[in-house]
Amino acid sequence: MKHITFAFVGFFCLIGSAFADLALATSKNCMACHAIDRKLVGPSFKDVATKYAGDKTAAENLASKIQKGGAGVWGPVPMPSNTQVSDAEAKKLTAWVLSTK
Repeated sequence: MKHITFAFVGFFCLIGSAFADLALATSKNCMACHAIDRKLVGPSFKDVATKYAGDKTAAENLASKIQKGGAGVWGPVPMPSNTQVSDAEAKKLTAWVLSTK
């Protein structure tokens, strides 16, 4: 019985964390241009995670792109800067995006 309880607690902690990061992405307007599993204006978060899998500099570089914007990596539409996103929020969003693969 203890194993089942721990399994449920662990599962709900993971689900809660995923929803919390989705909530942060929604609150920072990321979901206006991105979706988890399909391209909108920008690439899906799963495509970003796949592209940068194994890249040790991805977390730092993507956190910077979230705040400063970028262009040319995913096509002609530039990603605007998001100055309302703090350093800590950019790191949290990046970790979540990279975990969606």
